[in-house]
Amino acid sequence: MPHAEPLRLHIGGEAVKEGWKIVNIKPLPGVDFLGSATDLSVFQDGTVDAIYGSHIYEHLDYNSEVLKAFGEAFRVLKPGGQFLVAVPDLEVLARLFVEPGLTLHDKFHVMRMIYGGQTDPWDYHKVGYSADILAQFMASAGFEGMERVENFGLFSDTSTLAFFNVPISLNVRGYKPGAAASAGIMN
Repeated sequence: MPHAEPLRLHIGGEAVKEGWKIVNIKPLPGVDFLGSATDLSVFQDGTVDAIYGSHIYEHLDYNSEVLKAFGEAFRVLKPGGQFLVAVPDLEVLARLFVEPGLTLHDKFHVMRMIYGGQTDPWDYHKVGYSADILAQFMASAGFEGMERVENFGLFSDTSTLAFFNVPISLNVRGYKPGAAASAGIMN
């Protein structure tokens, strides 16, 4: 019996990478599935090996959309599946904003990282995350074993963004409880 290829989703992604399927709300070139992080109904329960989302979960309403999106990720992941989340680190950005010596231009840039670039209807930030707030949202959705990582090493994206040599991304890996995923993560 042939072994099925692992299903790894890059939610909100744009860059095509072998071994990953892109789910995006915008119909961009390379998008495999048009949809939202809050509605992964195109995928059956327990069919996905890994989910990666870089700087998309801050665009969701913390009252109704964040837990819905995290719940959808939990639902579609296989037991032992990995949920890889990168969001702006509000604590780091707040410290940067009050850093003495920043120019008005620099402060404006930090403010945009906090509130979103606001270049289109999806580019507004609705929630700010610190490590403990993100971990609480993830745990509320059922994820375990949350660990902060410096870099996922998967994509060249905002998860590695630095401002004045200060990394601004909060990168956290969580797991759906159960047997270890057989596919793991592919770089």
